[in-house]
Amino acid sequence: MWNLLILNPMVNLLLLFYRFLGHQTVLAITALTLVVRLAVLPLTLKQQQSARRMQELQPELVKLQKKYADDREKLAQEQMKLYREAGINPLGGCLPLLIQLPLLYGLWQAIMRTLAVSPLELIRLSQNVYSFIPGMASLIPLQSRFLWMDLGQPDPYYVLPILVVVTSWLSQKILTPPSTDPQSAAMNQQMLIMMPLMFGFISISYASGLSIYFIISNLVTLLQYFVTPRPRAVPAGTAEVAKEPERPKEPERSPQPARRKRGRR
Repeated sequence: MWNLLILNPMVNLLLLFYRFLGHQTVLAITALTLVVRLAVLPLTLKQQQSARRMQELQPELVKLQKKYADDREKLAQEQMKLYREAGINPLGGCLPLLIQLPLLYGLWQAIMRTLAVSPLELIRLSQNVYSFIPGMASLIPLQSRFLWMDLGQPDPYYVLPILVVVTSWLSQKILTPPSTDPQSAAMNQQMLIMMPLMFGFISISYASGLSIYFIISNLVTLLQYFVTPRPRAVPAGTAEVAKEPERPKEPERSPQPARRKRGRR
C-alpha cells in the first residue's frame, strides 16, 4: 500500500522530471522537492500560524503557571480556558506536521531509490517504475555526476553536509520565536542545535542527492517565511473595548470685544 500510494508515484514523477529537464538529476530532485512542498503548503502555513499564535500566549501561560503552581488540575483547566478564549487548538501545530510527514518521507525514499548505485538496487527500482509509461525503463540508471560529486554517494569534501547544517539551523531559527518560559526556551535551544546536526549526520552517511533535497527544502522554508504575511498579535483573553461615542464639540464662541471703560469726566 505504501509503494502504491506514496513511493511509486514519487519515483515515476522524479523520472518524468529527469526526462523533461535534460537528464539532469539535480534539476529533477529540485523540481520534485518543490512539487511536494507546494502540496503540503496549506499544512505548513497552518502549522506556522498555530506556532506563532501559541507563542503570543506565552506571557499569559507563564502567569497561570505562577498563579496555580500548586494546583495542576486547576492549571490545566485555566490553560484550556485560555486556549478557548483565544480560539487556539493546542494540537493545531502537531496535526499538520503528522499529516505531511508521510509525504516528506516518501520524497526522501524516492530520491534514495532512484539514485541506485548497485545492481540489487537497480532491480528494486525497476519494480517501482510504471510499465504503462513508454520509455521510463530506458532512463535507468540516472546520470548521477554533478560537479565533483556522485549524487548516489556521500559528498567526499563535506560541502553539502555543511550547507545542510547551516540552512537547517537558519530555517529552524526563524520558525522558533523566543519563549518567555525558561523550560521551553531551553528545550528550543537544544532542538536548535540537535536537529541541524542530525540532518548533517544523515547527509554525511547517505547519498548526496538527499543533501540536495535538504538544502532546497530549507531554502523554500526561508523564502516562505519571509513572503508570508504575519498575523496581527492580539492579546489573549482580552476583548475589544467598545469606544465611547465622542461628545459633539460645542461650537467655539467668537471672542467678544472688550468693553472700554468710560472714564469719569
